Amino acid sequence: MSETIKVLCYKSKTLSNGEHPLMVCVCKDGKRKYQSLGLSIKMEQWDFKTNQPKAKCPNRERIILLINEKINEIQKVALDKRIAGKDFTAATLIESTSSKESSHKTVGEYYLTYIQNLKKEGRIRYAGMFEVSYTSFIKFNRHLDIPFSDIDIAWLKRYELWMKEQNLSVSTISTRIRHLRAIFNLAIVEHSIKNDCYPFRAYKVSRLNRQTAKRAISKKDIQKVIRYQGHTAMERLAIDVFTFSYLNAGINFIDIAKLKHSNIRDNQLFYNREKTKKLICVPLQAKAIEIITKYKDEKSPYVFPILSPFHKTEVQIANRLHKVLAKINKYLKKIGEKLRLPLPLTTYVARHSYATVLKRAGVSTAIISESLGHSSEKITQVYLDSFDNEQINNAMKNLL
Repeated sequence: MSETIKVLCYKSKTLSNGEHPLMVCVCKDGKRKYQSLGLSIKMEQWDFKTNQPKAKCPNRERIILLINEKINEIQKVALDKRIAGKDFTAATLIESTSSKESSHKTVGEYYLTYIQNLKKEGRIRYAGMFEVSYTSFIKFNRHLDIPFSDIDIAWLKRYELWMKEQNLSVSTISTRIRHLRAIFNLAIVEHSIKNDCYPFRAYKVSRLNRQTAKRAISKKDIQKVIRYQGHTAMERLAIDVFTFSYLNAGINFIDIAKLKHSNIRDNQLFYNREKTKKLICVPLQAKAIEIITKYKDEKSPYVFPILSPFHKTEVQIANRLHKVLAKINKYLKKIGEKLRLPLPLTTYVARHSYATVLKRAGVSTAIISESLGHSSEKITQVYLDSFDNEQINNAMKNLL
């Protein structure tokens, strides 16, 4: 259905000077959206049949010129979207033509601001992940100097297809689109865009998560990994990091690397998750204590030999973690191939396997969730917060 665009004298609103605002009215698919033209007029100066200022209206020519310019601008945007095959509503059409005139930032500006804020908060690694996704969107669209309303369901589907054509994993596609969704959410919270511009109600990122390849292995295969005798120091570290993660509620690599001996009290592991800052408490099993004792170094406050007092700045820490994680996953993959495991072995497999093994052992889903994507990680932490030490100890008995 084609849209109709006209300018109306808004009789229901009277300004302090006794005049009435001129409003642009866009109607499409039975829905209307209004926007102020930035002009006002006395009611007796407006012809309500032709929606034009009367002949004796002061500045009539200027008003007509501004009306025609605005209508032409909206018509041009609608035509561009139609040619590009983009869906649009009356609201998104108004949004697209108002973004340059208002204080609203473009998608690209919001993205870069978000990255800078992450860096200021010391979340260097997370900022780096957003930089990677930002670069991906730039390659796809050539630029992000666009209003949020330009990114609709059709745009997201084209990006998804473009990513798949590059043989990138569903997990990677999901992560990058979730980053974009985070930028949308921020813009909505700051009232920079309207809810009508939000495409993620119809485009479900969870659909991609369901396509993600299996990342958990059986308890039998986990035991093979734990029993594997590493031939080098790096192999042994890789096995120990994997084992420690599996035995401690799927603690991820970043949190493992930053663990200090001060995080251990009365055979309990206490730490705040780097990603969410939530406090996690896990009972340490004998094998986990054995690993901690193995790497204890009086010269370092850290549990594992990944970080050291030398790494002081956030950039140094982020670079070190990136380098070591890549090495550990490289060695884990080789070990997995030697053991003929059904999927590539990584530290993240330990996290998924922890949840899966417990669920298969009959542990209540109120205690642990099988899926450990971004949203379910939050749910899992709520569960972890809610159960007491006895529940944790009983659950952990199922791991080995």
